[in-house]
Amino acid sequence: MPEPSATPRLLGAADVRNLAARLDLRPTKQRGQNFVIDGNTVRRIVRESGVGADDVVVEVGPGLGSLTLALLEVAGRVVAIEVDDRLAALLPETIATYAPGRADRFEVVLADAMRVTEVPGPAPTALVANLPYNVSVPVLLHLLALLPSLERGLVMVQSEVADRLAAEPGSKVYGVPSVKAAWYADVRRAGAIGRNVFWPAPNVDSGLVAWTRREPPTTDVSRERVFAVVDAAFAQRRKALRGVLRSLAPSEAVDAALASAGIDPLARGETLTIDDFVRIAEGLPA
Repeated sequence: MPEPSATPRLLGAADVRNLAARLDLRPTKQRGQNFVIDGNTVRRIVRESGVGADDVVVEVGPGLGSLTLALLEVAGRVVAIEVDDRLAALLPETIATYAPGRADRFEVVLADAMRVTEVPGPAPTALVANLPYNVSVPVLLHLLALLPSLERGLVMVQSEVADRLAAEPGSKVYGVPSVKAAWYADVRRAGAIGRNVFWPAPNVDSGLVAWTRREPPTTDVSRERVFAVVDAAFAQRRKALRGVLRSLAPSEAVDAALASAGIDPLARGETLTIDDFVRIAEGLPA
């Protein structure tokens, strides 16, 4: 590892490979491990995220620390959630060596991001991460639900997933991720990332998704109930709502709920907004 310096230094390709070699690490598809080796890319992610000195940032899947170091250049505090014990153990040393003046702003949590129930320290304000592609949507939705203090974020995911998360009603890729993300936030596509900035290079293209927290729909119905309607509507996405919602309630109750919501019973879920789903849930029996 290099001699400590006062200013942060980002990881390059040789640094990433050297750190991986220290751990005898062979990146696995099972954990979605593709490490960013390009400093310009991580700085771009941080810039697009809009985080600053007042932000407490949650990062998921920090890996060897490429994005973590770029975040520490600007953020007030970074809490990194890492499921791999070897990676989690090495991160503090990497931060102390490459960003010694900012090591006190960093904390690593050894945990599965899908199962965390709290984040230590001050309430986080932003989520910025290169999410493991195999669990990116459930991790994102879990953290949005768990951490209402999150105001905004930017995540890197598989390109097709980015399209789905940011899709509008009526789009061919609009679906469950689009609707559920819209419960929490206004979501937009924020760019594309090439395969050559990763080691190993993934077999898929990557995309950036930015989001800004908004107030959830005003309703007396639980989020879980609304999401159950969303899941049912897209379980057979080519079928009309009147038919697919019968898994939740009798036909008469479904017809009444759709009528009350002002929704055509022959419409399909892919045409509805989150507010439409809320109105349907409100009309269905509990």
